[in-house]
Amino acid sequence: MFLNADQHGSNQPPAPPRKPKPRGDRKDVGEALRSAYQEAIEEPVPPELLDLLGKLD
Repeated sequence: MFLNADQHGSNQPPAPPRKPKPRGDRKDVGEALRSAYQEAIEEPVPPELLDLLGKLD
């Protein structure tokens, strides 16, 4: 027979239910990722890379 904590005579109260994390954290992460991605898109291509790409044609 299995006994739960109350039947064992434990003096500890049951753990409170967990609250979900606020979704604002996810929104902040999404905005940071979009910002970093946009910055990468806007970076100019280095001339050395353009030169190498030109040699492949």
